[in-house]
Parts: sequence; structure tokens; C-alpha cells
Amino acid sequence: MCGTCGCGSEEHGISMLRPAEQREDHGHDQIHDHEHGHHHHHHDHEHHTHDHSHTHDHEHHTHDHTHTPKKILEIEQDILQHNEVMAARNRGYFEAKNIIALNLVSSPGSGKTALLERTLSDLKNEMPFYVIEGDQQTLNDANRIAALHVPVIQINTGKGCHLESDMIFDAVKKLKMPDNAVLMIENVGNLVCPSMFNLGEDKRVVIISTTEGVDKPIKYPDMFHSSDICIINKIDLLPYLQVDISALKNFALQVNPNLKFFEVSATTGEGMEQWYKWLRDTVKMVSA
Repeated sequence: MCGTCGCGSEEHGISMLRPAEQREDHGHDQIHDHEHGHHHHHHDHEHHTHDHSHTHDHEHHTHDHTHTPKKILEIEQDILQHNEVMAARNRGYFEAKNIIALNLVSSPGSGKTALLERTLSDLKNEMPFYVIEGDQQTLNDANRIAALHVPVIQINTGKGCHLESDMIFDAVKKLKMPDNAVLMIENVGNLVCPSMFNLGEDKRVVIISTTEGVDKPIKYPDMFHSSDICIINKIDLLPYLQVDISALKNFALQVNPNLKFFEVSATTGEGMEQWYKWLRDTVKMVSA
């Protein structure tokens, strides 16, 4: 369970451009109903046997609720710990096959898919790309990638707002990547929950557009703190906006002094060559 939004971790479908069957997981509801039902029954019993003891009932009610947050915290910790174990498994697989795995994260509307499309289009003849697309619903983004003749798998998370390591492992098995491949994981559009879930990636790339607030890095510090690269997209719109890019960078550096920036336009191609150089250098470093 995600501690921020309470989403489940088991309702997802994986598809190679076929509609994913969505499973509805009511695990959390069942836990809640069971606890509530048990409490209600016990409360009635106590009330029945101690007809005049209103104080006892009240104390029991209060006592029951003090344990609920602890249970939720324990469930959250279990899920995060399980994810870390699965992330280590993914990392071992990637390292054994010299696969570069990048986890692309952003708010919705940052131009993340457009950036990925442009990158794949310009570099697909240079290096073997494979893509995992994460969305709550639809195959729209995966269809855009498939149109470039790049192997892609769609993961629909249903109500879930982030990808998790076991989802990635299942998708990777279907992708059957060769050694020395580059895996681009486009996470669900969200700057909160994906920050907590390591996927075993080599690098985390956070994408922010010039149309978003310059204080985004300090509003969502966990994501910027856990990222290696920050791509500032849509710089072609700067003449029409009152945005101080240096202020955005300074906010981001307050959260993560080691963050590396690329200022690009996925639409015009401006600045993309510096991003490509970093990609090439990273691939060379891993392949060496």
C-alpha cells in the first residue's frame, strides 16, 4: 500500500499492445471491513453484558483506534521492503546483461512521452532500445512508441499510481532483451509515489516542463532528491512565459546538489544533443 495515497499494489495488467485485463484488488477494503466488523461485534457483546458501563465501551472504542495507524504503517513497510528485494533482483539481472535501465518520472503533461519518442526516433539505429510504459489506463503511449518500431510493453496499474519492481520484472521477462540494451521505463505521471519505489534502475530521470512552477522541486523534494538527472523540457516556450530557469535549478539543487540538468525542447530538438551525449557516455561506461 502506498502511504501517501493508499493505493493497492496488486491490481495491474501487463500487455504487449493488447488490452490488459484489470484485476480489482479489494485487499485494503477487506482488512478494513474485517477490523471494523470484528470491533463492531465485540463492542455489541461488551455493551450487552455491561449494559450500564458506557465508560468501558468508550474506552474500548478509543483503544481500538490507536492500533489502526500502526497496522497501516506495518503493511506499508512490508510492501516497501518487498519492493526493495525485488528491485535488487532487477538490478542483478540488468547488471548481468549490461542493460542500462532508466526510470523516467514526471507530472502529467511534462512532455515525458514526447521526449521519449524524440530520443528513440533519433537514436534507435544507434543503440537497441526497449520500453516499458506505465499508465493507469489505455495503451495510447505504448502505441506511440510501437509506431517507431521499438519493442514496448504496457503496464496498466489500474488504481495504482506508480510502477513497482515486480511489475517491471514480469514485463522484462516478456521483453526478452539482449545484452547491452537500453531499457526506458516511463513511469506513471506522478511526482509523489514513484519516488518511494525503486525499480532497480541505473538512473532516475525527472522531467519538468517550463510551464510548471519553478518551486516544484521543493514541493516534491523526495522525487528530486532521489533523481540523478533533471530534464527541463519545453524551453521553446520560454519567450511566452515569465519563468526563471535559474530559480528552478537553485530550488532543485537545494534538494539535491548532485542533480545534473539538461534544458531541452522535445518539439524543436533544441538541447537534445547534450542529453544524447550523456546517454551515449552512460552506455559506453556500462559496456566497458
